[in-house]
Parts: sequence; structure tokens; C-alpha cells
Amino acid sequence: MVRGYIGGHVANPDYKSVCSGTTGHAEAIKIQFDPETISYADLLDIFFATHDPTQLNRQGNDIGTQYRSAIFPLDDRQRTEAQAGIQRAAADWPAPIVTKIEGPAIWYPAEDYHQEYWEGEGQRNPYCLAVIPPKLAKLKKGFAERLA
Repeated sequence: MVRGYIGGHVANPDYKSVCSGTTGHAEAIKIQFDPETISYADLLDIFFATHDPTQLNRQGNDIGTQYRSAIFPLDDRQRTEAQAGIQRAAADWPAPIVTKIEGPAIWYPAEDYHQEYWEGEGQRNPYCLAVIPPKLAKLKKGFAERLA
């Protein structure tokens, strides 16, 4: 998994510019996976279960288009699966899903200090400590069989 930025209109964005909300990029992760181990559909289900896809341009206290719920499929097959994932997720949420399917778009990896942020500084950051552990617990509880 690589942290980065996607979906904007500025070449080679950095964290500060993306956080300004002026580049059009979303903060995102790029996942390389083996479909023999976990399916794209399973990854989509995990995505929808571990964040709030009903919040427009925000996640919790993080507000702005850089925090939008979006999927950037690599091809038509993934685009079709993403549409099906949205339909599946709609049954689990009381409000409408606002997740957009975007792209194609250029992926930019985030700075090195973001790549393993949670494993280091993130575990000393009070905001991260309030947000990330509950999401990890939800992931482990809800998807233990699929992630085994």
C-alpha cells in the first residue's frame, strides 16, 4: 500500500498543497493486491465499511475535497465492480452513498514521511489515536475471515 494523491489538476503535488484544497487531489492509498488472495470486490467492501461514504468532502473532522470518498479504477472491469460495490454498500448505510468513481487520473506518491506515518509519528498524534484504532478494530472484526 502506497499513500499518495490522485484526481487533481496540479502536477507533482505535495502534502501542503493538497491540504490547501486548491490542487483538486484526494489523499488516497494505492493498493497492489493478488486477486488470488483477496478480490477487488472484497477490497471495495472493506473500503465502504471502514470509512463513512455518506459524508461529502469530509471524513470526520477532516473537511475539504481532499477528503472526498472516491474510487479510481484502473480499467472498465474495476469501474463496473466499483459501481456494484456502491450498490452493495448502499444497503448498509442509512444515508445515500456520495462516493464518486473518478478517473482515469495520475497517481502521485506522497512524501516518504507519510508512507509509514501511522507506524511512527501517528501513534503519538492524539487525533490519529482517536480515529485510526477504532477503524482498525472494525476492519479486523468485520473482515477477519477474508483477511486470514
